[in-house]
Amino acid sequence: MDNRNVKVAVVQSAPVLFDKQSSLQQIEKWTKEAAEQGAGLVVFPEVFVSGYPRGLHFGTRVGSRSEAGRIDWSRYWESAIEIPGKDTEHIGRIAKEAGVYLVIGVVEKERSSTTLYNSIVYIGPDGQVSGKHRKLVPTGAERLLWGQGDGSTLAVIDTPFGRIGGLICWENYMPLARAAMYAKGIDIFITPTADARDTWQSTIRHIACEGRCFVVSSNQYVTKSFYPPDLACYSDIADDDDVLCAGGSAIVGPLGSYVAEPLYGREGLIIAELDMSEIIRSRFDFDVVGHYSRPDVFQLIVNEHRRDNVILDN
Repeated sequence: MDNRNVKVAVVQSAPVLFDKQSSLQQIEKWTKEAAEQGAGLVVFPEVFVSGYPRGLHFGTRVGSRSEAGRIDWSRYWESAIEIPGKDTEHIGRIAKEAGVYLVIGVVEKERSSTTLYNSIVYIGPDGQVSGKHRKLVPTGAERLLWGQGDGSTLAVIDTPFGRIGGLICWENYMPLARAAMYAKGIDIFITPTADARDTWQSTIRHIACEGRCFVVSSNQYVTKSFYPPDLACYSDIADDDDVLCAGGSAIVGPLGSYVAEPLYGREGLIIAELDMSEIIRSRFDFDVVGHYSRPDVFQLIVNEHRRDNVILDN
């Protein structure tokens, strides 16, 4: 019998947009609170560091970009982090002090280019980066902000309680991406998102049923008060409703039922203990990469090599 239970905490909150220090302070605050309640795994929303810029146009129209938009994008770039880097070392100290696994959505940059990525970073209770994942396809206007990830970051992390990994928001609608994650033996499927609609709840329940795994979904609760009023393009959201994202964070069990119901309309912490033995029991009649697969009919080839534009042959 599998008794590797774990208590999971899902954070539904948001930092001040474009403010890295606000993000790090929020990570420390929520992680401490989750650890005090016995959590061993703490999950934060999509691009929690340093915020999802919902509603901002960045001065972009087809065929033109504005100087104000460039200024705001530069501010967004400055609030991004490197993986690994001094900011992940800071987060690592938070994880180590709390004795938890941290899974955090971040805006990632690297020294060799100015392109940003929508990423998940995994940090273990030893304080070290265990892995990362870059969003494969930014959705819609997100492509103005973030580049595409590649197959080298389809990370699944071994832990004492099972294998954890995930996909970000709408890349969970990519059947082949999900299949690649299932093939890695994922037990806890983490889905940081910015989608607060009812259809997202259908998505995470479907993934749980399909993968026979736990699904942990974390979204931000965001109001206009989280936006710096001195943004060059603040007028983009001036006439929007005060609540920009209502949340909907939830935890779903491997047969598609809620372990923790969706939280809407406020910041908060969702905590639930996961009985990992449920995964084995749930796969008795459906194992998507086992007896319910047909490799004689269907096969998937996954390219997990890093995609480099320039290869220096030394």
